[in-house]
Amino acid sequence: MPKHTFHPELRGARFVPRATPIGLARRLGGLAKPKPPRGGDLVRIDADVSVRVFRPPSADGPLPALLWVHGGGYVLGSATMSDAWCREVTSRLGVLTAAVEYRLAPQHPFPIPLQDCYTALQWLSAESEVDEERIAIGGESAGGGLAAALALLAKERGAIRPVLQVLSYPMLDDRTADRTDIDPASLRLWSQKNNRWAWNAYLGLQASDPPPLAAPGRYVDLAGAAPAWVGVGTSDLFHDENLAYVERLRRAGVPCELQVVPGAYHGFDLIERKASVSLAYQESQMAALERALGAEPPEQQR
Repeated sequence: MPKHTFHPELRGARFVPRATPIGLARRLGGLAKPKPPRGGDLVRIDADVSVRVFRPPSADGPLPALLWVHGGGYVLGSATMSDAWCREVTSRLGVLTAAVEYRLAPQHPFPIPLQDCYTALQWLSAESEVDEERIAIGGESAGGGLAAALALLAKERGAIRPVLQVLSYPMLDDRTADRTDIDPASLRLWSQKNNRWAWNAYLGLQASDPPPLAAPGRYVDLAGAAPAWVGVGTSDLFHDENLAYVERLRRAGVPCELQVVPGAYHGFDLIERKASVSLAYQESQMAALERALGAEPPEQQR
């Protein structure tokens, strides 16, 4: 498919902006007051970190669980963005889901957001209702980048071993921001300018020499990381860095499923949720979670 041709089912592509107005989005996001999610609970872990938790209505024994990390370029967004997806996972698979509210750059650059995510993972693993041997992690965009870094941090520390990392068009490699061969007309929602600003904000004083855990695309030894599901569209700024990461995971012996969607732009499944290509993309994630977690859908638990 030519790179300027969007998927025919993504009819909204012509209306989606090429870039995100980060300043405006940050101001609007700052006005939101956190509220408990519909059908779930807002749990405060410590003074800095909270999670939005969804539990199946009835289940026997310790539950498999998913920790989800929201996107927003490390500088935007909140865990409320993940409510619909977390409710769907809990409803469909009968697992406990928790979306972490991590602190955002530039006020809180690396490693603070990653540390917040690890705090949430430790909390989830220690919960009596959770089977610590069946925990998956995942996220979209920058949340996918944090989930990838979290998988590597868990590998380094060895205390918690996620069974799967779900990386939806993850933001993995700051070096993409330096590329000059990308036509902005082929992008939607997240531009090179957005990418450059966000990486500088997240890396802060370490921008000239990023630590590998800050940009997982730079991480050298991927062996021993959790198995992965990675999805991205061909019209996504992160397409090339995502495919490169998948290739490196596979070379390191990490099982990795790749879902490439022709003509899909960044965040397509969130913007055009009801398009059949978006539903198929999310079904692929759901199937990967069901296999990895050994989940029993609620109708099978009765």
